[in-house]
Amino acid sequence: MGELQIRDQNEADRTAVKELVRQAFLHKPYATGTEAFLIDALWRRGKATIALVAEADGHILGQAAFSPVTITGDDGQVTTGWHGLGPIAVLPEVQRKGVGSVLMEVGLTKLRALGSAGCVLVGDPAYYERFGFEKSPQLRVPGIPAENLLALPFTDTLPAGEIVFDEAFQATS
Repeated sequence: MGELQIRDQNEADRTAVKELVRQAFLHKPYATGTEAFLIDALWRRGKATIALVAEADGHILGQAAFSPVTITGDDGQVTTGWHGLGPIAVLPEVQRKGVGSVLMEVGLTKLRALGSAGCVLVGDPAYYERFGFEKSPQLRVPGIPAENLLALPFTDTLPAGEIVFDEAFQATS
């Protein structure tokens, strides 16, 4: 693998990114099979606040997307200014070589620079805790186990309630 460069995704990357995401999730036991459609739907809808690709030697090796989420409290109050990570994907042949970590660090830095209040994700705590994400029992997403819902506040405030991801997360084709 040559020198890794992180850059913003562009329209010309769409097909390669969709295929990369498909390959990255192909044999994962937790995959839903909709991950490639999700990233494409976020892109089509213009909902990826940050969409990054990792590239080396002219080949896209990984991608990460961050999109707005809302958090609706039990009192009905809606909190905005938060973002969700997903999907993040790295080609199988270069996984465990730091590509995903670099995408995470660059993405989180960009979110902070935009003034985001924080980031939430659904994933493996063993991986994401190294970036400062923590299990947050006060947050929930219907159908998602609490142990896989993680948050990283960029302020002193962590809201409570139900996280609503963009409707692109319902994409199936």
